[in-house]
Amino acid sequence: MNRSRLAPGAGIVTVPGGRPVLRTSDGEFLRIDTGSIGPEQLIERLTVEDRRTSSEELDLLVSAFEQAGHAVTEPRRPPLAGRTVHLLGDPVLTEPLSRFAAAEGAEVHFATADGVAALAGERDTAVVWCLDSPVPTGLWDTADRLPARHTAWLRCHREGAHAWIEPLASEPGDATSAHVRLRRLAATAAHGELAAYWAGHRTPDTGPHPTEPSAALIAALLTADLIAWATGEPHRGPGLPARRRLRRIDLRHLTVTEHPVLPVPKVAPLPAPITRTAP
Repeated sequence: MNRSRLAPGAGIVTVPGGRPVLRTSDGEFLRIDTGSIGPEQLIERLTVEDRRTSSEELDLLVSAFEQAGHAVTEPRRPPLAGRTVHLLGDPVLTEPLSRFAAAEGAEVHFATADGVAALAGERDTAVVWCLDSPVPTGLWDTADRLPARHTAWLRCHREGAHAWIEPLASEPGDATSAHVRLRRLAATAAHGELAAYWAGHRTPDTGPHPTEPSAALIAALLTADLIAWATGEPHRGPGLPARRRLRRIDLRHLTVTEHPVLPVPKVAPLPAPITRTAP
């Protein structure tokens, strides 16, 4: 029979002169009513490898922990186990991401732009494209079709001193890179200038390029989005959910800001012009 353990991130705090308190994985403190069970018995049951205590009342208390998600009976399974991640783009970003994703259990492959279309329809698969530059016009058009075939699509790129991590798209109707461009153009008064910048009408790039720390930060944030996709857990805590979040990382001092972004609905076609004939 599997032994129950405290869930990762959870812990029991013993308050001098008071009841034990559960610190949940989310950082909340909950008082524990142990009934006639001594706090040390509960702690031993949930933390000690070779448990010595057992009773019907203790079993019910531990079962309540399990039902609330504060105790688990199975060994922790890496969150990306059973998922495949295909990486494209610049090695300064894809190499740390490949290490982080593999450490979380993903099967990692490096792909090419020509092979992206063939990945459409592969469930439990994510495509992540990372660029140390602005996105050339049309480069991500094919990958934008992946979510409609239930293949996850995640991407990042750099514009000058800012790196952008676009929202995860994993289902039909999620925000794609084309949607993000439209939203960003609509949000700035310099839409003509921004469009020209993206189209390549700019002076040569002067950086700053990602350093080892900033590349690790970007890779960690991307890995967190992949975990959110793989676990399918509802978003909790501060911040925006991965599928509705555009993040900007300032590479000069490694600050991260979040911006909400929604998909752009399709626009109904204009009616055909009415032709009038002379009476």
